[in-house]
Amino acid sequence: MIRETTLGSKAFDVLLILFLVGTALLCVLPLWYTLAVSLSDNAAASAGQVSFYPKGFNFGSYIEIMGDSKFFNSFWISIQRVVLGSGLNFIVIILLAYPLSKNARNLPFRNLLMWILVFTMLFNGGLVPWYQTVKSLGLINNIWALVLGSGVPVFSVILVINYFRNLPKELEEAALVDGAGPWYMLVKIYIPLAVPVLATVTLFSIVYHWNEFFNGLVLMSNADHYPLQTYIQQLVVIVDANTMTAEQIQHMSELSNQTLNAAKIFIAMIPVLIIYPFLQRFFIHGITLGSVKE
Repeated sequence: MIRETTLGSKAFDVLLILFLVGTALLCVLPLWYTLAVSLSDNAAASAGQVSFYPKGFNFGSYIEIMGDSKFFNSFWISIQRVVLGSGLNFIVIILLAYPLSKNARNLPFRNLLMWILVFTMLFNGGLVPWYQTVKSLGLINNIWALVLGSGVPVFSVILVINYFRNLPKELEEAALVDGAGPWYMLVKIYIPLAVPVLATVTLFSIVYHWNEFFNGLVLMSNADHYPLQTYIQQLVVIVDANTMTAEQIQHMSELSNQTLNAAKIFIAMIPVLIIYPFLQRFFIHGITLGSVKE
């Protein structure tokens, strides 16, 4: 391929680079600002004096959060939720997507099942019936209440269905000729070829289970069972001069809900920022190939 080197093409390349750099800055600067606020003292944050570097540099907000044993308990609960929830989502997505990727001749009532799935994306039973159902199953204050409620991520199922349908039919025909059964084809052919889209939907599941806080707030009546996002969403700075020593009052005076909330946000982002680089190379490939059916 011959690349044009005219003045117009060079100008376009420069504009494109500037646009991409600007887009990257728009993504990074809010995170940097959040970090700066979390490392600033109460007065500077409340007065709006923090720009892109901390004012009155201190780790008070992080010390307040990390020094709390309940923080580590909620962190552990969130890890359990991510592992159990993502694992359940992975199994359910594959076992739903594989048969639904077949046509109606191979799977009777396939179209009806697809309409039922799509219907659940558009409508739900409501908050109160959902809560009563969970309560009737005895799952209040149980980790499985946070996991089973999102066990069927329909959007991810549809992505994997379309990815499976885009795979060459000749592979399945050759496997059938060689005597392979459905389970063998799923495990040995479909899953290895679908690594990009499966990595993508797994990333969706991880991010959802890590970031979601509302279910923990509603389904957990005891703060000891809160996942991390619910715990830090409830965390506020309360100063009671009657029960604190002078040293504790001095420490708490350096904090505010603004700096503490910034620290919460930054801490909550770290696990996803660590995981994402390992899965991002599959992300675009999985989305584009799983989004449409040829």
